[in-house]
Amino acid sequence: MVERLRILHVLRAPVGGLFRHVLDLSSAQVERGHDVGYIIDSTVADPLTEQRLANVAGHLKLRITRVPMGRMPGLGDFETARAVRNAARELRADVLHGHGAKGGAYARLAARDLRLAGQHATTFYTPHGGSLHYSPASPQGLVYMLIEKYLARYTDGLIFESDFIRRVYDRRIGAPGVPRRVITNALQPTDFTPHRPNPDAADFLFIGELRHLKGVDILLQALARIAAARPVRTVIVGGGPDADRFKRLAVELKIDQSVDFPGAMPAQAAFARGRSLVVPSRAESMPYIVLEAAAAGMPLLATSVGGIPEIVNATDTPLLAPGNVGALQAAMTRFLEAPDEAIGRAGRLKAAVSERFTVDRAADAVLAFYAERLGR
Repeated sequence: MVERLRILHVLRAPVGGLFRHVLDLSSAQVERGHDVGYIIDSTVADPLTEQRLANVAGHLKLRITRVPMGRMPGLGDFETARAVRNAARELRADVLHGHGAKGGAYARLAARDLRLAGQHATTFYTPHGGSLHYSPASPQGLVYMLIEKYLARYTDGLIFESDFIRRVYDRRIGAPGVPRRVITNALQPTDFTPHRPNPDAADFLFIGELRHLKGVDILLQALARIAAARPVRTVIVGGGPDADRFKRLAVELKIDQSVDFPGAMPAQAAFARGRSLVVPSRAESMPYIVLEAAAAGMPLLATSVGGIPEIVNATDTPLLAPGNVGALQAAMTRFLEAPDEAIGRAGRLKAAVSERFTVDRAADAVLAFYAERLGR
C-alpha cells in the first residue's frame, strides 16, 4: 500500500472528459486515504460544473483553489504558475499532477520554482491530447511543441491515457529520459447501467463539445443525405465555440426540423434521448463518451481516431474513416435498417470493456507510479 500522500491535481477547465478523468482518479485516491486537492481556472463556471465541484469539495482535504488560467499561452501564465507554486507550498504537496497542456505547464513551472527555492514536489503530466492535436507544421503547433520540450525537463513522470497519445508524444516531443506509463481512462460501476432509450428517442445522438474537431458538420451532412430519402431524427447534446455555426448549417441543409440542440447535460441523462451514439470526431485522445456508451451497451458509430481503436480492440465493432460523409451516411443507414445487429455488437463490446477499463485498476497503477518516482 502506498503511504499517505498530499496530491494536487492542476487543470484549466473542469469540464469534459479531462475533468471526468480527474474526478474518478481523485475520488479513488481519497478512498485509499490520500489528501487531495484541485487547482482550477477561476474564469470558467457553469451550473453543471459548479454542482460537480460542490459534490466533491467536502472530500478534498487540500481544497479547491481557483486562479485565472487563460486558454492560450500568454504572459499571464507566469503569474498563474506562481499562484500554483504558492498553493503547493502552502499545502505541502508531495505530488503535483498536471492535466492537459495548461494544467501540465502550470504544475511543472510551479515545481521548477519550488526546486529553485530548495523545496520539492514530484510532478506528473497527463496530456489528454490538448496541444498534441495541433499539427507540428502549424505556427501554433510549433510553439506548443517547443513549450512541451522545455517543460519535459521538469517532469518526473508522464502518464498517458491511451497508447495513441504516447506514440504522438514520443514522436513529437521525445523526452527519452522521463519515465512513462500508459494508464487508460476507466469506468465506474455506475457506468454499466443498461441503455434504455425513451419511447420517442431520436435515431442518432451526439454528445460532446461543439467544435470543428468533433466532426459535427460531417454528421449533419450525412444526416441531410439520409433525410432526403427517409424520415430521421438526431439530437446533438453539448455546447462549444462552433454551436451557432452548426445550427446555421442545419438550417442551410434544410434539416433543422430533424435536429434538436438541447445544450449540455450529463451523458447518462442524454443517452436515453437516442437509440445510437455517433462519434464523428476528426481527432480524439481516449474519449470517455465512447467508454460510457460501450459500458451502457449503446450502439456506437465512431471514427477510427485516437484511442478509440484501443477501446474496441478484439471486438466486432466497426470504425469509420474520419471526415468521410459517405462512410458515415452508410453506417447510419445500416443502423436504421438493421438495429438489432448493432445492439448485438454493443452487448459484446460492453462485455469486453467491463474486463479492461476499471477505475480501481487505473487508480492503483497511478498511485504505484507516484510511489516509484517518489522513492517510497
